[in-house]
Amino acid sequence: MEIDEAMSTLRAVRRLKPDPIPPEVLSRVLQAAAWAPTGGNVQPFRIVTVSAPELLEEIQGLYAQEWSRYTADMRAEGDELALPRQKMMRAGDYLAANMASIPVLAVFCFNPHLMAITDAGLDRPSVVGGGSVYTAVQNFMLAARAEGLGCVLTTLLCFQEAKLKELLDIPPDWGTCAHVPLGYPVLGGHGVISRRPISKLVYENRWGRAKQELEGNE
Repeated sequence: MEIDEAMSTLRAVRRLKPDPIPPEVLSRVLQAAAWAPTGGNVQPFRIVTVSAPELLEEIQGLYAQEWSRYTADMRAEGDELALPRQKMMRAGDYLAANMASIPVLAVFCFNPHLMAITDAGLDRPSVVGGGSVYTAVQNFMLAARAEGLGCVLTTLLCFQEAKLKELLDIPPDWGTCAHVPLGYPVLGGHGVISRRPISKLVYENRWGRAKQELEGNE
């Protein structure tokens, strides 16, 4: 699969089969994550692949609790909730109810002491440190797509990080920043994604000045 196809068809897939992932396939996906660029090539991330049913069952309980909190306001809207949000919530409900049966949950961990977080002192939330972790997450997800696997980037388990770290023996200096369920899609899973046109996302020289040659190529 060409990289353009993988990027343009990588959908969030929350309905996953319990079918096992062949070890060689999982190894290729993990190798792609390891190739990700990081600041100073320090690679301040580690990945815990969770496949033990008893661990996944406990993690499902933590995730379902946070999913319920996250979606409470959306559920209160009832039929007034926009259809795309309703679709997302139904798929999310499936994941929350079936996480214990997925073949693999990839837990991405990071060590802030290994990062040069250059925006830590600014008067806004810091995001620079994520640049040395989420590159690995994206590589992982694109490689999964190329292998015919489905996955979705989730972060709700960060609200339960203390319990998750204890459950998985994650050291004190390390945190978690992404939790990616991985498996073969129950349905088709992937397809062409919908995104804003680049003329709305890219400016030339100054903020708000759309690059003119981009406007005719959409």
